[in-house]
Amino acid sequence: MLDNLDWFTRFFTYSSIQVKFIASFIAMLSFIILRKLFLKILFRNTSNALVRYRWQKISSYVINVLALIIIGQIWFKGFESVATYLGLLSAGIAIALKDPLINLTGWAFILSRAPFVVGDRVQIGEHSGDVIDINFFKFTLMEVGHWGEGEQASGRIIHIPNGKVFIDILANYSKGFKYIWNEVDVLLTFESDWKKAKKTLEKISKKHTANISKVAAKNFKQVSRLYMVYQPDFEPQVYTKVEDSGILLTIRYLCNPRKRRITSQFIWEDILDEFDKDINLEFAYPTTRFFDAKSENKS
Repeated sequence: MLDNLDWFTRFFTYSSIQVKFIASFIAMLSFIILRKLFLKILFRNTSNALVRYRWQKISSYVINVLALIIIGQIWFKGFESVATYLGLLSAGIAIALKDPLINLTGWAFILSRAPFVVGDRVQIGEHSGDVIDINFFKFTLMEVGHWGEGEQASGRIIHIPNGKVFIDILANYSKGFKYIWNEVDVLLTFESDWKKAKKTLEKISKKHTANISKVAAKNFKQVSRLYMVYQPDFEPQVYTKVEDSGILLTIRYLCNPRKRRITSQFIWEDILDEFDKDINLEFAYPTTRFFDAKSENKS
């Protein structure tokens, strides 16, 4: 393999500038053709989108590295050592291209430490979304949230420089403990039977979270082997608080972050049905009272 590589580099190493351009073009064209043939064979043998994506990326990285070495040998014949060439090249990049170098280092960090992979839902800084691509200088998110609710896709694609992983806080929804706690606030009038309402909300929340609580408990055991975390209560809870406009009951329950909006919808639909059946349960809302001073004086 090494002998073939040496022969290849010697074959393309010439003094003429024109020949070097031609040799560089042929080398790049050869690498592109080899990659396309490889991917064509791969696509014939597998329909798995994740496998296809990973091999597209791996082949791209390998081709780029080989092209860098081969073309470097073509243009820098005087440097017998590839290491010397790469050292001079990296020194020039460090001076002239600071930001791209940081992004390239961020790419290496993402691949080696895997704070996230393609398919994960993450939040970095103010941006949240599903990771749909990772390349040398940036990673791409299919944005969720922003102007919508419930962690649903906004339709926008966001490109974030890889260097942001060293600067901004990164949260991964899909790694480790894969569930989040969501809350639904229900405001009752002071005249409502709040104790009965609380029991009703507990019943509804348990109905929609029974299965996920069991799965989350098993998942937590695996997470506790990696991190120092205390085991929380996975059962849904209903908390009571007095507000200016009424009694606030808050349902706190576990859910899949991708299904936060749909689970909230199911819970709210059951709440509306139950409150509609009972005249002792009424929703409260902010109100303002006005008094007529003249009418009070007459009385």
